[in-house]
Amino acid sequence: MTGTCILIGAPLACGQRDPGCVMGPAAYRVAGLAAALADLGHRVEDRGDVTPPPVSATTCTNPAVRELGATLAWTEALAQTAQTAMPQGVPIFLGGDHALSLGSVAGVAAHAAAVGRPLFLLWLDAHTDFHTLTTTTSGNLHGTPVAYAAGLPGFAPFPPFPAPIPAENICLFGIRSVDPAEQAALHAHAIQPVDMRALDEQGVSAPLRAFLARVAAAGGLLHVSLDVDFLDPAIAPAVGTTVPGGATFREAHLVMELLHESGLVTSLDLVELNPFLDEKGRSARLMVDLVASLMGRKVFDRPTRSLD
Repeated sequence: MTGTCILIGAPLACGQRDPGCVMGPAAYRVAGLAAALADLGHRVEDRGDVTPPPVSATTCTNPAVRELGATLAWTEALAQTAQTAMPQGVPIFLGGDHALSLGSVAGVAAHAAAVGRPLFLLWLDAHTDFHTLTTTTSGNLHGTPVAYAAGLPGFAPFPPFPAPIPAENICLFGIRSVDPAEQAALHAHAIQPVDMRALDEQGVSAPLRAFLARVAAAGGLLHVSLDVDFLDPAIAPAVGTTVPGGATFREAHLVMELLHESGLVTSLDLVELNPFLDEKGRSARLMVDLVASLMGRKVFDRPTRSLD
């Protein structure tokens, strides 16, 4: 499987409190993402970094919400960029914090609706990100994209999400940190996360294959959103929201290999990489290696990494 990979930088850090995520897109480029994809036979277009429109003053009912105007501006810009890129290849959004998915998933959903195909969402993350603007107590909007994509109320002044994603089309995978308000909302919305206990008991393959079978049966588009904190912090320390007990090196690569074999992935987010917290670029290089596995690199093709 070869095609066009469209790299889109989204250096936003307005969704949380640590500014280091703005360096994420540059770190992926320095770690050799474009070259890794080209080596696999893909055509690579790096369209640079998205520039959001000027921030407008805006408010919502929850005084805890931070950077609302900036997040709205990024959401508008990324939604337009995603909708434009979808017919042209596989857009890969280089974050930036997870608030970028408010826009990337919205643009992909608009494209899916325009072509008459259902959209499925695979959320590889330690967190469910199922808060709304009214339920968040931290005020950090990187914890809201899945609720927005599911069409939950409580997102004014954000525009209505285009074609909200049905609960059965959302797979929250590798979860190990859920707030009480999120847990109640997930239950009400009939979403059962595939948490790390489920993966301990069943392994990675069975629940992921079951979800991918549903995508294939429906002829769906599949958006994958990969947060660095999906991985165990022992192998990927460059994230401000570390939660112990994440995916191991082999589990993460197996997820990517299964996704590649399915041939279903049509768009991808890479989020929450904070190079300031990294160790000699190891997290950035691991994320690049995972994308390479997703895009077709085999076990025997992987380079041997120095321990230095």
